Amino acid sequence: MKASDKIEALRHLMQREGISAFITPSTDPHAGEYVPERWKSRRWISGFTGSAGTAVVTLDHAALWTDSRYFIQAAEQLDGTGFVLMKEKIEGTPTIAEWLGNVLPKGSTVAVDAWVNTTSDVENLQNELRTYGLSLRTDLDPYQELWTDRPSLPKSKAFIQGLEYAGESAASKIQRIRKALSSQQTSEQRESAIILSSLEEVAWTLNLRGNDVAYTPFILGYVLITPSDTLLYIEKEKVTPEVEDYLHQEGVTIRDYHDIATDLHTLDLPIYVQPDKTNYAIYSAIKNPIRQASVVEQMLIIKNETEIRGFRNAMEKDGVAMVKWMKWTLEQVPKGGQTELTLSKKLEEFRAEQPLFRGISFESIMGYAHHGAIVHYDPTSETDIPVKAEGLLLIDSGGQYLDGTTDITRTIPLGPLTKEMRRDYTLVLKGWIRLGSAVFPKGTCGTQLDVLAREAMWKYGINYLHGTGHGVGQFMSVHEAIDLHQFRMQWRPTPLLPGMTITDEPGIYIEGSHGVRHEDTLLVVEASEGITFGPYYTFEHLTLCPILTSPILVEMLTEEERTWFNSYQQTVYDRLAPRLDTEHQVWLKEVTKPI
Repeated sequence: MKASDKIEALRHLMQREGISAFITPSTDPHAGEYVPERWKSRRWISGFTGSAGTAVVTLDHAALWTDSRYFIQAAEQLDGTGFVLMKEKIEGTPTIAEWLGNVLPKGSTVAVDAWVNTTSDVENLQNELRTYGLSLRTDLDPYQELWTDRPSLPKSKAFIQGLEYAGESAASKIQRIRKALSSQQTSEQRESAIILSSLEEVAWTLNLRGNDVAYTPFILGYVLITPSDTLLYIEKEKVTPEVEDYLHQEGVTIRDYHDIATDLHTLDLPIYVQPDKTNYAIYSAIKNPIRQASVVEQMLIIKNETEIRGFRNAMEKDGVAMVKWMKWTLEQVPKGGQTELTLSKKLEEFRAEQPLFRGISFESIMGYAHHGAIVHYDPTSETDIPVKAEGLLLIDSGGQYLDGTTDITRTIPLGPLTKEMRRDYTLVLKGWIRLGSAVFPKGTCGTQLDVLAREAMWKYGINYLHGTGHGVGQFMSVHEAIDLHQFRMQWRPTPLLPGMTITDEPGIYIEGSHGVRHEDTLLVVEASEGITFGPYYTFEHLTLCPILTSPILVEMLTEEERTWFNSYQQTVYDRLAPRLDTEHQVWLKEVTKPI
């Protein structure tokens, strides 16, 4: 069925239900970034395959909002569908509520599905729509009827993330959570509970993993922690006898996934809930909600020593795979026959050779030439192009290992480059070095450091619109606790603390020509006590992979930047060489020579 036919089918249903617009987000009941196939309704209705976007259909219009990562991709995929592209955060682009206020008559009803929209999103939308004389209905899922071959809930089995990787038992974590909740209670407030909707929090709390979500080892479920009980809401066929015994030993009771709303409604306790991570259907079932940021999310972003050791080991393995792939790519591309997809497949093969590998951590972004300017471009059979021995290749990829999750970007020079390409390569490198070598006092947040990555390119009138860095989980999501510790221009108040992992990934994107991005995953570590207002922190670069030096305009680097960069390259060699054979050691020694 074509997108235009799907839109018309949705409109017929809307007319029957008496609504004038339906809004379809990209999310699932757990506010996840990567969602199971069952909830990819926005992709089904629009044909747009990017990970972020919101489709809105009225009886006469259709529009799709997405961010700067997907402007080029969305324009191509929405062509001829009936959807108009709305570029988020670009001057002149209306919000969804503003647009609906302009195209709908007052008194109209807009609808969403409460199960796939967060409480914050629903409440904000209600307030905005009210200013235009529009009302919101939250009990409609049209895709139950329209999407006739809609996938069922995922059926993968849950498995245990052992203490040798987690470093702390589930029982210990649950005890810490209860203690944190207890410390927040006032003398007048009685005992309370907490509901965990985020799959990231479920996985971390119970040391439980699964394969319900692409690229991310999550299991579909909710966790309810009361003063006396811990309940896991999960489809019971997903629980093996081994996992059932394990959960029992950790003090966890298994309940059916679909019983969550009913159980919450009958619970006569104040329940802590995070509105921006909990769907509106769950929130509405709670009699006495306490709206607050999750104490669990705050806990999981600080890695313990076992997790940090795992990260270091995983990064060495990932670095070996990257070195093998870089050498292979530089040798094979001049021979011809390579495409974006063949290179992506080869990199996954090199990663799969490494111990404890469990898959890639996201679909590899393999952008050659002008495709490199599409920030989150992943090649398909329709878009795949040959890779030639000229220009730049941008590769952003990562692996899931039992001991850590990796996320790395390198831009590969394949042959002759323009002066503009070399300038952009060097500007991005300067920003990557300045941020990645920063020393800062306790209390500093990522927003305060973001300018370090952008300042050099700003002087040339160049900028990028995506964030500069995000948290990375430990055998969890490659985008960890995405609303907390970040490098970005928009305000994020979470202070950077030792044990946090965060990426450093500035970029430059020239539409129709090329893209450049360098990215490492960093660990916040102690630097010194400092003379005043200490302690001070800095970053350990967990990622271990060379940056190729031939495009660098060395005269654009300061002496301090050169010294730091050469030291990083030497560290890469020292850490990876023992894991490589002689042939790859020789190659790595050559590409990490000082500049």
